[in-house]
Amino acid sequence: MRPFLFLGTRPEDDAADGEYAAFLRLTGLDEAGLRRVRLEAGPLPEVDLAAVSGVILGGGPFTVSDPEGAKSPVQRRVEADLRRLLDEVVARDVPFLGACYGIGTLGRHQGGVVDRTFGEPVSCVPVSLTPEGRADPLLAGLPDVFDALVGHKEACRVLPSSAVLLATSPGCPVQLFRVGRNVYATQFHPELDVAGLVTRVRVYRNAGYFPAAEVETVVARVSTAVVTEPGRLLATFADRYAS
Repeated sequence: MRPFLFLGTRPEDDAADGEYAAFLRLTGLDEAGLRRVRLEAGPLPEVDLAAVSGVILGGGPFTVSDPEGAKSPVQRRVEADLRRLLDEVVARDVPFLGACYGIGTLGRHQGGVVDRTFGEPVSCVPVSLTPEGRADPLLAGLPDVFDALVGHKEACRVLPSSAVLLATSPGCPVQLFRVGRNVYATQFHPELDVAGLVTRVRVYRNAGYFPAAEVETVVARVSTAVVTEPGRLLATFADRYAS
């Protein structure tokens, strides 16, 4: 089987390693089957897309809608690397799944509007499939409405003209979309369970997602969430595109 490529952008080891472990567990892949590249640590190596089954882009603290002058040199390099990769991914319709940061990256790449209008606090929200989502093979078996974990400063406000809306939520109109047949991005975190979210809340307590003094309040609020469904789409992604 050709491996999948996992692209991470988190500079914090606890969050980065926990994210990768979650994607491994939910896809059912091992490290040879889901090869990790940490983009924040260095430039993206040359990628032969014909040699991979697909690409997964994890989340991270970068926000694509930040003013260019406010972005660090590392963020600007990561964004340039991802633009070049997405040029080829979209043109060839290579299987791709971007989570959270991935929806901003793909949304902007495809000409959508990404800004802070529909940011959501760290929380559990109901996600509803659209009619197109209910018909999409990646979402086969998911209920029409399911709970998912979120926490993001920016979101896709205007869907790219090339995209099909697959899921939405009360506070964020674009929770999941598809470009072509095989290129997907989610706003919610399909990889997260409550324990994983609590780890991130503590790691990013000073990152502006909530007032740092409220970290224990946020932990207490999310600790009561029951999330069972989103990870199923990761298993489906791996099963559908493994080759």
